[in-house]
Parts: sequence; C-alpha cells; structure tokens
Amino acid sequence: MAGSTFGERFKITTFGESHGVAVGVIVDGVTPGMEIDEAYIQVQMDRRKPGQSSVTTPRKEYDTIRILSGVFEGRTTGAPLSIQLQNTDMRPEAYSDIKLLYRPGHADFTYDQKYGHRDYRGSGRASGRETAGRVAGGAIARKSLEGRGVSIVAYTTQVGDIKCETFDESIIEKNPVRACDPEAAVKMVEKIEALSAIGDSCGGIVECRIRGVAPGIGEPTFDKLDAELAKAMLSIGAVKGIEFGEGFAAASMQGSEHNDAMDKNGFLTNHAGGIVGGISTGEEIIFRVAVKPTSSISSPQRTINKEGEEREIRTEGRHDPCICPRIVPVVEAMACLVLEDHYKRQAALHG
Repeated sequence: MAGSTFGERFKITTFGESHGVAVGVIVDGVTPGMEIDEAYIQVQMDRRKPGQSSVTTPRKEYDTIRILSGVFEGRTTGAPLSIQLQNTDMRPEAYSDIKLLYRPGHADFTYDQKYGHRDYRGSGRASGRETAGRVAGGAIARKSLEGRGVSIVAYTTQVGDIKCETFDESIIEKNPVRACDPEAAVKMVEKIEALSAIGDSCGGIVECRIRGVAPGIGEPTFDKLDAELAKAMLSIGAVKGIEFGEGFAAASMQGSEHNDAMDKNGFLTNHAGGIVGGISTGEEIIFRVAVKPTSSISSPQRTINKEGEEREIRTEGRHDPCICPRIVPVVEAMACLVLEDHYKRQAALHG
C-alpha cells in the first residue's frame, strides 16, 4: 500500500491490519552496532497498548514484540530491522453487521472510493492499531537520540473543555490520561467516563517538548523541520491540527512581541518553539496537536450503505472514549523518527 513508508535516511514501513494476524514495522537506516533489546522497545509498547484503564479500550492486546531481523548478539547489524506484534484479541465478527455501512468519522467511505474494496474489520489499515508499528520503530530512533542527548516528552494538556493549569512532568505517567496537571487529570477522567457511559466521546490537545536538539537540524524550503514534524503528526489518524511555539496566538501578536531576541548568551525568548526557518535553534522544541473525538460511538448516527441508501448506525464494540492518553507515545515516536532522520541528513551534509 502506497503511503505506508515514512522517512528518507531513517525510514519505517508499517504493515498489518487491526484484526489481521499481526502488525509490525520494518526499520531501515539503523546505525550498526547500537545496543538494543526487546525489553527497551517493550517499555514504549506497553505505554501504547490497549486495556490500560477505564478511559481506554478494553481490547486485550499484550503487544509483546518479536524482533525478526537486524539485531545480533544485542546489537544492530545495519540490516533492515523488522519487528512483529501478534494480534491476539481479534473479533472481526463484531463488524459483520456494519460491513456495508459507512461509519461517520471513519475512513470507511474514503477507502471504498479509493480502492473499491476495504477491510471492514475495525478499519484495517486505517485503525489506530497501525500505530503500534510506529511506536516500535520510534523506540529504535529514541535509543539513537538518547545517545545524542535528545529527550522527548509528550502529555495531555486538554480533554474536552478541561485544561491543565499547571505543569508537573513527574506525574504524566502516574495518571490514566497522561496529563501534566494532577487536579485536571481527575476531572478529565470523570468527563471521559461520563461521556463513555452515554455512548459518546471527546477529543483534546497533546503537547510535546523536545530538549537537547543541536542547532542547525532541519532542511530549508520544503523539508523544514517543523514541516516534517507537522506531516508526521498529521499522519496520525486522530490528529486534525498542529501548532509550534505560540502557534495560532502569533496571529494576534506584534513582531516586536513574537520575535525571539538574542544576546551573547543566546535567545531571550522562545516564541518560535525552537525552530526558525525550518531549522532548529537549539532551544526547546514545543508543539501541540489537536486530537479529534473518537469516531466510534454507540450513539445513533445517520449514514448510508454501500448502495447509497440512508441508514442509522450504532458503532458498538471496544473503543477508546478519548484517544489522548494512548496517542501520547505515538506523538513521541513520530517525533523521534523525524529527528533521527534529520540528524542522519545533517551527518550526510557534512560528510
């Protein structure tokens, strides 16, 4: 399937369907000799896997990875590194009643228009399950970036109309919504559970901070670092928008306010979010993504079937009432992939 490969010098190709035999990823361009083991990758997989709490889908996938190639005696060989995750809790029969109906908000209609045939079992390739391969590939990139002194952390800052008012990085992995504000986290859980009880869902905002990126990373014109990060984030099915630094608030600022002045010690502010002219400044890279409400809801909705006839549909099954908690590690993974690719481009530029 065209569009399943991402990256230039460090690239991934994901494979598999939501209710197929397995999902996974092939990673190419991995630096040889890097220490890596399944346990390191598994940490990231466990953050993304379903069934973590009352605010995520109850589907039980352990997402235990298996490295098939590219690693020998605990080190990467430089060959393509392939990782597979066996699907264990598939229930394709749950979709038989709606296989001819187009679910609102899903890619059912558009996939049918493009290919003339689609995998209706939990959306196939359009399912969020596809991101498991991204997280596995992103873990390989993360390992390399750690050696460069780069760290990446994402977290939920808003669920529905509830916003975080404080930032405490230490509590992100200690609450089910991965929020940076403990008080807001409690309210977020309550909101998600209340909506789930009536068959509805909500969206939110996830912020990402990237520290330790050297200045000069990124390409001019079409392959700007922020443009590449934007493409990476918008390739995640639930993401509908992205902003860097001050983002859309910059539209109401004056140049004298938004410009990041400098002195002999460096930048005095970081309104640009760590990227200027598509190239990293060395400051913290900050961006936020808007996550849409989960499309799969049990509330009745209007739609049509494959023949164009009007119908009512209820999407029953096991779905996340809010995608933010599980999209956090996906956002981090995609950021890792972009940065590792651009570090390799920079290395090639300077020989």
